[in-house]
Amino acid sequence: MTASLKETVGRHGIWSHELRSEAPDRRGELAEAAAELEELGYGAVWLGGSSTVDHAAPLIRATRRIVVGTSIQSVWQRDAATSAAGFLEVEAAHPGRFVLGLGVSHGPLVQGYRRPYSAMVGYLDELDKAGVPADRRVLAALGPRMLGLAGDRAAGAVPYLVTPEHTARAREILGEQPLLAPEFKVILEPDPARARETARAYLARYLQLPNYTDNFLRLGFTETDIADGGSDQLIDAVFAWGDETRIRERITAFHEAGADHVALQVVTTNADDTLPREEWRRLASLLG
Repeated sequence: MTASLKETVGRHGIWSHELRSEAPDRRGELAEAAAELEELGYGAVWLGGSSTVDHAAPLIRATRRIVVGTSIQSVWQRDAATSAAGFLEVEAAHPGRFVLGLGVSHGPLVQGYRRPYSAMVGYLDELDKAGVPADRRVLAALGPRMLGLAGDRAAGAVPYLVTPEHTARAREILGEQPLLAPEFKVILEPDPARARETARAYLARYLQLPNYTDNFLRLGFTETDIADGGSDQLIDAVFAWGDETRIRERITAFHEAGADHVALQVVTTNADDTLPREEWRRLASLLG
């Protein structure tokens, strides 16, 4: 069924923290935006901000075919029994439309954080017992052990804040069959200075989290690349910016490295949760 998931999500999706808003007065706007993403041809919506099935369900109800996944739900946030119950309820009503994306979050963000790999294994054991099939869940895996687990105990991996080089390594670990759907950030700005300024403002929070910085070091970046908001080399590796041709080439590089699907996150200068709907349209146009 992994191949079926690959076919369903297609080659491109949208990663968004804005679409997980819990504001009651925005429900109509979010539903309308999800329906438009479906019409634009995106195969999946991946919800950030430690989202849950509760955030995904309204978007599923507002659409006909697009897959909605959590990217990611922290295993520390919601127990496996609750996650399983929510999954089974949505799966019964809308078969094949929801994917449970799980991650172990980050030590600085979780009180009592310890043995994250073992915590994930235990969580998956509980999901198995509750009847959540492995081919309807994915892991936000970065390191080799978690990537191996994603291939063995889930439909595949949805790595966040990575490069084509990471994708190539992840594909070697996962093998051919599991889904590999990296997230990739896009700034629709041709000016290098403005694009990198926007990127550094967004990246700053992630450079405080060791799971990401350790992964950058594994990929060959240095402490200097990580310092002071990130070097140009790091910024240009984890963000696509420039004209349409350059952005299209950067996205294609992930597919060439082994990605089945790329979850595209549009980054703008907006400081609020405004939906980047015009940018989503422009991105769909350049993807063809």
